[in-house]
Amino acid sequence: MNRRELLKLAAALPATAAFPYAARAETLLRMSSWLPPQHVLHKDVMQVWAKEVTEASNGRLRINTLPKPVTAPPGTFDAVADGIVEIAFNVHGYTPGRFVATNIAEFPGAGDSAEAASVAYQRVYDKHMAQHGEHGDLKVLAVFTNGPGHIFNSKRPIARLEDLQNLRVRVGGGIVNELADLLGVSAVLKPASESYELMSAGIVDGLFFPVEPIITFKLDRLVRYGTLIPGGLYNTSWAVVMNKAAFDKLAAEDQEAIEKVSGEHLARLAGKTQDKNDAHALELVNAAGIEMITADAAFMGQIEERMKPLQEAWLKKVEARGVDGAQLLRAWGEELAGATNG
Repeated sequence: MNRRELLKLAAALPATAAFPYAARAETLLRMSSWLPPQHVLHKDVMQVWAKEVTEASNGRLRINTLPKPVTAPPGTFDAVADGIVEIAFNVHGYTPGRFVATNIAEFPGAGDSAEAASVAYQRVYDKHMAQHGEHGDLKVLAVFTNGPGHIFNSKRPIARLEDLQNLRVRVGGGIVNELADLLGVSAVLKPASESYELMSAGIVDGLFFPVEPIITFKLDRLVRYGTLIPGGLYNTSWAVVMNKAAFDKLAAEDQEAIEKVSGEHLARLAGKTQDKNDAHALELVNAAGIEMITADAAFMGQIEERMKPLQEAWLKKVEARGVDGAQLLRAWGEELAGATNG
């Protein structure tokens, strides 16, 4: 076949057939993660989601998780806003005072299911929170929560409020930091990734944590006692964010591909996966010989009494930012009930 015949054949073919490599051109998006590779949120949520983005975009988008985080956890949101990376996920409470409305998902008693809480949180965010712009130049792809937080320590069983007094406890910021003060413990605000070092060095006596991190961060080697709090002592608010300018530069079809697998879909994936891992982690915690108890009605009553100032203080903070906190609380309760029962 001569050159003229080849040109005629190429002209008759669709563009994707004539230029197969052009059809496979892709946009690379960098993602930073400060969690260890074996952590459930890293390997079973964000890596799964990254593959879903590639599939939804027919291969036009690829998310590359960097081998090391570009910053310590508290700097994650700024790293994304500044364009150091395009995508990351992080805990709102790691930057104290920056986010206030997001505390809605952190109050005690959100229930025992991360899936229900995460779905409810995403729905409340979409309907009542996004318009307030609390995330600034960040494109929020999804919000979600951990499983319910409990009490773990190396000193003694915690069966009543008095048992908590004078304990040094690692917390992750947000509502739980204020809660720790109300419960009479000495709170140490540090990222989850530093928990083993804090406990092994004797800097803290215990942790407020869901069950899963006790196994993931190898804390079962250090923790001797655990108290499960029905409905959760607290919860943790997370967000998956993208640099807004980078998102805006994408073609409309690629923006749609990302949003198709984000939002409630990603929130549900994060919650459901954590529920599964919490259940398995509890089996491993029991097998490790950690003495586990469940808070009784009397202890729960003590906790509830100490909690009363939390919502009142939060309502004043969000009101100062022009947010109707009472409306958010109502919406949170309604969506949580719907997600739990649905």
